[in-house]
Amino acid sequence: MLAFILLLAGIGSYMSIPKESNPSIDVPYFFITTLYPGIGPADMESLITQPLEKELQGINGVKEIRSTTQESVSIVVVEFDLSVPNSIASQLVRERVDLAKSELPTDAEDPMVIEANIDDFPVITINLAADYSLYDLNKVAERLQDDLEVLSGIREVDVVGGIEREVQVNVDLTALTSYNLALGQLVGAIQSQNLTIPGGSVDVDRFSYLLRVSGEFKDPKEIEDIVISSPEVKFGESSPGLVYMRDVAEIVYDFKERTSYARLKAYQVEGRDGKLVTLDDADIDEKQVISLNIIRRPGSNILDMADELFAVIDETNFPVGTQIIVSGDQSQEIRTLIADLENSIISGMLFVILILVFFLGIRNALLVGSAVPLSIFVGFLVLGLLGYTINFVILFSLIIALGMLVDNSVVIVENIYRYREAGFSKIDAAIKGASEVGGALFAATMTLVAAFLPLVFWPGIIGQFMSYLPMTLIIVLLCSMFVALVIYPTLTVVFVKTEKEIKTTSTKAATIVKYSILGFGALLILFMNWVTFFVLIGTGLFFYLTFHFILSPLSHRFIHIWVPAVIEKYRNLLKTLLERDYSVKFAWYRNTTSLIAFTGGVILMLMSTLVSSLSQTASYIPMVPGIILLVIG
Repeated sequence: MLAFILLLAGIGSYMSIPKESNPSIDVPYFFITTLYPGIGPADMESLITQPLEKELQGINGVKEIRSTTQESVSIVVVEFDLSVPNSIASQLVRERVDLAKSELPTDAEDPMVIEANIDDFPVITINLAADYSLYDLNKVAERLQDDLEVLSGIREVDVVGGIEREVQVNVDLTALTSYNLALGQLVGAIQSQNLTIPGGSVDVDRFSYLLRVSGEFKDPKEIEDIVISSPEVKFGESSPGLVYMRDVAEIVYDFKERTSYARLKAYQVEGRDGKLVTLDDADIDEKQVISLNIIRRPGSNILDMADELFAVIDETNFPVGTQIIVSGDQSQEIRTLIADLENSIISGMLFVILILVFFLGIRNALLVGSAVPLSIFVGFLVLGLLGYTINFVILFSLIIALGMLVDNSVVIVENIYRYREAGFSKIDAAIKGASEVGGALFAATMTLVAAFLPLVFWPGIIGQFMSYLPMTLIIVLLCSMFVALVIYPTLTVVFVKTEKEIKTTSTKAATIVKYSILGFGALLILFMNWVTFFVLIGTGLFFYLTFHFILSPLSHRFIHIWVPAVIEKYRNLLKTLLERDYSVKFAWYRNTTSLIAFTGGVILMLMSTLVSSLSQTASYIPMVPGIILLVIG
């Protein structure tokens, strides 16, 4: 029951635990960028960089401050110790930058604080291409951006390569001067006219109505009719009349200056069968696209987020001629890694069962093979409780650990099986078998844990990134030891049987129940999908015939003929190696001289190998006596 509960809990944790591409780590770097147009590097250094550095140096936990000053640009990089959380570091940096603003020139732009964060990198890029205008495509991209940003797993959608309309007021300085006007008067006139003013409320009967005076421009041509001023009439001169915006400026409704461009060149496309097809050079063309960079919300499941995203794209009605091209899809990489892990678990189980069937039989081999998925799912349960997410480092670690997870269970089940063959009862065999090798298994597992434990304390950002590997290995190794020492002794009482017990016939009632359940399951599968039914029948017949006519005879021959012969030869080899004849003359001196000569020869050969990297000729000096000593030894 405990094994069943742990299995279900592990599967539930595996299904619900967030999955992401890269581990979430804190990068303790902050970039303070300040723009001051038209100022040289030397002045930028004294006016901008030095005041910022002076304030930032007083922060506790700062490891290093670096700066780069160029014409009109100052960039200060602050690196913190890893012991300082990024949230606290960000707050401290922003507070000190706010304090430094009073020392900066008033006409310089406000410093921008940018925090280095791995989560700011896009996980999916949606590229839109079309045969209609880029402006209309930009509207489609903005509409899709609004639909995607409401998804729970998406923090931000950044549009790259789009264009945006703007109203340009091109001022004629000559005309402006002739009317004795300043540029600020034009700006003030536009700002004062492009307003929506609240007008309070009006109560009518039992209803209250809010009033507002809408003065915002709806058409760019309305700007031309703005009155800038009414010049004073000098004595003896005629009135020049009102000065309109059209008199001193040209109003143009155009596009903003582009700050980003997006182009896409595809060398491979996905065919109808889902495989990538390489295009010919003549078919490769560069497309101007608008890209939507999808930035995932930290802690969200990248697979669920990708499913919701593609569902929104499928439901969106795009204009005719729109192409949607997905690039940089990290969710696909995670799906590939998860599929590789699942395939590795299944193949690992099959190979373990195939090998153990020669020693323990098919029934006991199946029991031992189940230790791999059970240990991994218990490991997922622990990882979920510790707040870990599944990323490619953890998946890679699990694939590495597959071969080590079955070792403890093999030793436990084989030792209990040996006691069962010796005639002990089920419970006595489980107690004696587990207690006899339990200490050794604990020591062996702790040795592996001790080997990986120093990697947990790997310093620096790389240490944060790679710490997931040893932690995952330690967790699943301890879980495999728990499964072997706690769960498997109990399971062996129920499932482990010797060859004599397997050959005993079951009761008639048990036989009827067993075949009734199998028949009901077969009919259910047949009605649901007849193809699956015949595939299962064929697979079952193949494995039954393979086991009955190939594996079972080979297993019997392997256990009763080949293994005893190998063990006997091994005993003879050990007897020969351990046998010592001290009856001959000077036996002790002979053995001592042989050991010293052999050891010295090995040392000289190692020295020759090291010297050969410096000088090939000099390596012969230790090599020759080394070979002589080895021959003597």
